[in-house]
Amino acid sequence: MEFRIIELPPFKAASSGLDSNVDFSEQGVLGKFDAYFSQLVSDPRDSFVPRDYLCFDGKRGGMFWLYALTDEQDAGDFEVVNFEGGLFLTYVYEDGDEAASQRLFNEAKEYIESLAYLELDISEKRLMMGHIITPQEIVEEQGWAQMESFIPVKLLNS
Repeated sequence: MEFRIIELPPFKAASSGLDSNVDFSEQGVLGKFDAYFSQLVSDPRDSFVPRDYLCFDGKRGGMFWLYALTDEQDAGDFEVVNFEGGLFLTYVYEDGDEAASQRLFNEAKEYIESLAYLELDISEKRLMMGHIITPQEIVEEQGWAQMESFIPVKLLNS
């Protein structure tokens, strides 16, 4: 598997809040947040980067969603948080394929451990995240989406 190492800048984000039920239905925490940010329209200058990140919080037992706000966007009824940014190792798999997700995560951990300059940096402030990278019209045509996973890493001794 080929992995990418990228850097995300710090940003202000709307947060769904933790959902221990991981409920994407219209009534669920994540479903309501999806409806909120899906109706936001970014200026073209802000639309070329991923703006939403689904975060897994194993310590608190659930997931929450972040949406990177532009200066012109309002968080609605959702909390505003500061995302600190940083380095992430990423990989892609078919959304919903949990076996592939786990296999790739294990391969990513082994890869990170094999490097003399990087280490995992999963903490309360830096969590594993995911983002659907497939445009919605393609998802509708092919019937599935690609998920990009983001694993927090840092340079050794930093």
